[in-house]
Amino acid sequence: MQPFDLRVALFSGNYNYVRDGANQALNKLVGYLLDQGVTVRIYSPTTDTPAFAPTGELVSVPAWPVPGGRAEYKFATGLPKSIREDLEAFAPNMVHVSAPEFLCHGAVRWARKHDIATLASLHTRFETYPAYYHLGFVAPVIIKLLTRFYNRVDQVVTPGDSTADLIRGWGVTTPIRIWSRGVDHARFNPARRDLAWRRSLGIGDGEFAVGFLGRLVLEKGLDIFARVCNRLTERGVPHKVLVIGEGPARQWFADQVPGAVFTGFQRGDDLARAVASMDVLFNPSVTETFGNVTSEAMACGVPIVAARATGAIDLVEEGVNGFLVPPRDVDAYAGAIARLIEDPALAASAGAAGHEKAQAYVWDRVNHAVLESYFEVLARRGR
Repeated sequence: MQPFDLRVALFSGNYNYVRDGANQALNKLVGYLLDQGVTVRIYSPTTDTPAFAPTGELVSVPAWPVPGGRAEYKFATGLPKSIREDLEAFAPNMVHVSAPEFLCHGAVRWARKHDIATLASLHTRFETYPAYYHLGFVAPVIIKLLTRFYNRVDQVVTPGDSTADLIRGWGVTTPIRIWSRGVDHARFNPARRDLAWRRSLGIGDGEFAVGFLGRLVLEKGLDIFARVCNRLTERGVPHKVLVIGEGPARQWFADQVPGAVFTGFQRGDDLARAVASMDVLFNPSVTETFGNVTSEAMACGVPIVAARATGAIDLVEEGVNGFLVPPRDVDAYAGAIARLIEDPALAASAGAAGHEKAQAYVWDRVNHAVLESYFEVLARRGR
């Protein structure tokens, strides 16, 4: 079988209407597949004001705003007749689902009914979300549902070994392969550091900028980030807080970290400049499966302090390119950041080590693993 023999129906709950690491990875994947000669058709909810133009042919799936103050996201309740008819006309030989939501459940059921191969990519640790909204008691139920979902497909691809080990521990027995993530090294590199830009934000050349990069939502660990920065202040450790990103929790976050510099949403070369201009990336999130922000900061030569959780443990070598900390240990986070602030040589060597490690993450190389996974699944099914 050759790439041009593949017809892939890709299902996403958010392919391009709100920008995040998951949908950017999916768009990169589709671009790679199209370049190899694969025929791809994407099914996802859409809006009239997408965050970016989609890569590939996108079919809009009817959807509703997510309730509970997160109306920027949408959810489809399944596969309506119009989508089923479109699928049948497209005649895929591979159905790729990217999230355990109603749309993707419907796609898996449709594929099983029509004896079509299925692959699920895992992007987000949804079972961690309820804890940030005082609903942690439902996490065991979510894990059972996730396990059932991933056991109903022919193959799972995860961003790293840590996530693969996690879901195997849940009881997922489906074959698993690693689909890592890449970095645009022409964009994210140490040369992007810009002291003049920092000065324009009120950050002096000799000041140490503790950076946050990501969507400003509670599940990114904003509460821990704020508590750690306040602990540094209490200890008299000089630092500035640099926040790159936008989201519904911005005002709450700003109230918790008075004096922080908020750049808002950045993209392209402006984003690379902002990342390279940090002195440490502090990423306390436990919801990551890879952590694109972590690898991009590493590529820029920025040391990392992160939660000892999935994603980060695949990227951060303790004491080499940064530090891993028990997820909610405020004092340990503060201590790790203080070490970098107080020892410029350590910070420089950690940044250099991260830059070197990040060179292994190249988009075409990692996306090829998904193409190989499609072939493996079809070979196992005798197609």
